[in-house]
Amino acid sequence: MPLVPLLMALRTLWSTREWQQGSPGLKQLQARAVRVLAKSTPRLVEPLVSIFQLQDAERRPLLAHIHQLHQDGKFKEAVMLGTKLQPELDVEKMCTLLLLQDKASLVERYVAGFPDLQRMLLALMDSWCWPGFDIRTVSRRLLQVTPRRLEKLSPRALTRQVLGLREKYGLDPALCPNAATQQRLAALRFLCCKRFVERTMSQENWADCVQGLVGQSPWLQEQLVQLLASHGDMATAVHCAPDLSLPKGRLPATVAAELSCLRLQESALCPSRPEALGGTRDSVGARVQGCCSSAPPRPAGGPSADRTDGHYQLPIARRDIHFLASWGDLASHEEELLQPGRVVGVDVEWRPSFGMGGRPRPSLMQLAVEGHVFLLDLPVFLEPAGGLVTQAFSQLVSRLLLDPSITKLGYGMTGDLRSLGTSCPALAHVEKQLQGGLDLLQVHRQMRMADEPVRGVARAGGPRGLSLLVQQVLGKPLDKTQQLSNWDRRPLSEEQLVYAAADAYCLLEVYQALCREPARFLLLDNLARSPRPGHSKRSGAGELPGWQEASAPALQVPVAKGEGTAPAVPARAFRVVCDNMLQGLARSLRCLGVDTLMLGTGEDHRRAAEVARQEERVILTSGLPYHKLRAQVGAGRCLQVDCSLKARQQAKAVLRHFNVHVTHADIFSRCQACNCDQYLKVSKNLMRQLMWPSGHQEGPSSIGDEAAHSEDIQEAGLAPEEDAGGYTYDTPCRWLEATDLQAGVPATLGNGTRLQLAGVPAGVLARPGFRPFYCCTGCGKVFWEGSHLGRVAAHFSEVLGGAPGSRVQPPSAPPEDQPPTLPASFRQQGQQ
Repeated sequence: MPLVPLLMALRTLWSTREWQQGSPGLKQLQARAVRVLAKSTPRLVEPLVSIFQLQDAERRPLLAHIHQLHQDGKFKEAVMLGTKLQPELDVEKMCTLLLLQDKASLVERYVAGFPDLQRMLLALMDSWCWPGFDIRTVSRRLLQVTPRRLEKLSPRALTRQVLGLREKYGLDPALCPNAATQQRLAALRFLCCKRFVERTMSQENWADCVQGLVGQSPWLQEQLVQLLASHGDMATAVHCAPDLSLPKGRLPATVAAELSCLRLQESALCPSRPEALGGTRDSVGARVQGCCSSAPPRPAGGPSADRTDGHYQLPIARRDIHFLASWGDLASHEEELLQPGRVVGVDVEWRPSFGMGGRPRPSLMQLAVEGHVFLLDLPVFLEPAGGLVTQAFSQLVSRLLLDPSITKLGYGMTGDLRSLGTSCPALAHVEKQLQGGLDLLQVHRQMRMADEPVRGVARAGGPRGLSLLVQQVLGKPLDKTQQLSNWDRRPLSEEQLVYAAADAYCLLEVYQALCREPARFLLLDNLARSPRPGHSKRSGAGELPGWQEASAPALQVPVAKGEGTAPAVPARAFRVVCDNMLQGLARSLRCLGVDTLMLGTGEDHRRAAEVARQEERVILTSGLPYHKLRAQVGAGRCLQVDCSLKARQQAKAVLRHFNVHVTHADIFSRCQACNCDQYLKVSKNLMRQLMWPSGHQEGPSSIGDEAAHSEDIQEAGLAPEEDAGGYTYDTPCRWLEATDLQAGVPATLGNGTRLQLAGVPAGVLARPGFRPFYCCTGCGKVFWEGSHLGRVAAHFSEVLGGAPGSRVQPPSAPPEDQPPTLPASFRQQGQQ
């Protein structure tokens, strides 16, 4: 009996009788359904399990079929059938291959409600975060894993997943020590960038943070010395090395050589002192602190130099900075803070935790009004929870933030208020109830979009965030050397007090400058007159992140500076190589027809310079490698991309910067997965024949799955049937012929590329019309017509040139009643 009629008969039988749970009739019907399941295609697993409640059927045949599905590579179906049978299955076997296929959500559903399995899953994923572990050693067992999917399992991505699951499940942090180590390494790299590249961190603050991160871990100590050597700070590396518990063989060669010379010199000068040979051993924190303080001073211009001349200076006297450490101190300034019509700059500081230990507790709140800054000692006002002082403090802050007549200025203040609400339950929802707020971060982001490339943003190590905004508006950046200092320490240093005051007071001066000269900063209206809603609204997916949607006025979006000065470059002639931090940008550029290579996960950035020189490509990079790469390829061949922008916005900025001309015909002319620009066109009938022997379809006579989800079709689809401008996707490429396929090998091209037919829903074949499929000859990815083309054209309309529908028409399609046919060996295999 054919499977589909049998399934319908079983369902009819099920619906005509009411089976009691555990009755013999129910067990017989479930056993029959299991036998049907063993003979059916994997696509029927979900409906059969749902209709006949197979999770409650006899377990032995179910377990046997689950193992068979897993052996056949049907991992998703095996997990679906294994629901409620998890304790009897190997969680590592069931979940590993799904994780490698980027189906983490399915894995999370599989272990939901099973704390033991959640702990086992977390331990498995954490083992992949072990330093030096290569995920490819696991993926070699799974042919279906593509390099692009493995890119999503980089150490950074894995660490993020593991820590997210640990927090979601509320599990013990001790279960993921490797992820914690990777997180500390990322923090070390960040701190070294701040200290040695951006020069925005003092020696004392750097050492204070590093000593808490390195701890007693020999591996992190080794990474610290290597980082110091790579940043050229040999003096600090050599001073640190003797007191770290590292053998000489694990030190960089240059550090080991310098250390040997230093020991010889010390031995010659003080032969009787054992500590000269590293005999003294204190705590690692003291060693790092000591080595940093004993290292030779850095050249002029570093964090230790006098930086006052080149940075924003507070226009108020030191006596006008008030540190408030009691309720009486704060109450004496209540009237001044809550005066109607006031403009108040708001900021919050906390000790940096680098993502470890949850959201940090705020330590200091700054409120700036004209002529004064008030620094609120939050530990005094937030403890004990529920105390009279805490209640009075929360009431005053609520009155300030909820009064629409008082303008509150912030720079990304949503995070500040959220942190405040975490520590003070009475203020838990104040970020959503805020009235009269203006987020200058939103204004700054729109300024950057309106003036690409923005002044000062292209220089690596230059000011960022609020410091950059202050430089653009007031002429000098903020001095950020105290940003990552220990804000829990009491008393705060004089440098910390001045920094905290400047961080809040500069908001007032930036706001005044923007209101005085809105046109100079591309503002269409005065900020002071712009409407503000009663409370914050959540921005839509396509909007800039903001804190109050109407807080900032609409901004002009002029032609980018310099656009048009360079000769126009056709999109298909523009060739770039992106570093591995710009994967989203790379796919967006490929989508627009740009020849885009992308570094693999873990691949050294210097590889980008080699590729750029060999293939005459432009380097697109972000962060630290910019200066080194630019020096290797010359001016104009390397661009630093603003990572705060989304991938589409980055793509627009790149196209404008290099004056790249994109037409409608360029859209989807390249495969986003592999960058290949060669497609083969496949008719619907031939696609049915290809899918039948591969087990992805019931057969050439099947009517397909009419219930295929439309979102799946749209997500993988290539183009709409017709967009608003009468434009259809019809790329010039030839039709797939039988001679293009390897004889006896299902759905495999002559070049060895296997067509990825598993991603084609059967419902697409059942859609009316004669639109063909398109197969990438490079990776085998299959595309079909959906709504994606219209969306892409709309997203990039401002950079598209040429009229829609201007493609060269390909050869006419073969008639559907006379489709190309497969070789006889294929047809025979499908009929077996």
